[in-house]
Amino acid sequence: MLKSAVPILASLDEEETKTFYTEKLGFTFHSSWEGYLILGRDEINVHLWPCSDPEIAKNTGCYINVNEVDKLYAEFEPLGVVHPNGKLQEMPWGMKQFSILDNNGNILHFGEDIADAE
Repeated sequence: MLKSAVPILASLDEEETKTFYTEKLGFTFHSSWEGYLILGRDEINVHLWPCSDPEIAKNTGCYINVNEVDKLYAEFEPLGVVHPNGKLQEMPWGMKQFSILDNNGNILHFGEDIADAE
């Protein structure tokens, strides 16, 4: 029955967040009202709500299932956004994944089912 989900993350600065997601991550800006942002890339949408507490963003994140994780990693890695402990690797739970920190401190995990990648 469930079809999809949309992560809602914290944004500490509307313009910086919009710039980070569009210029670094290749998302398209869709809309904003009163600091609440909606951006998308391919079939994924991400919402970000205005937040003034950086500790909230540092403790927030999401997991995004992807195809071609190797290709996505090759796109993001040279941009310096990959988390120092989040390099591309195969995980014991059957996913090949990597992680990035956005400009707010939110962690985004990008993963592909290893069985799907073969």
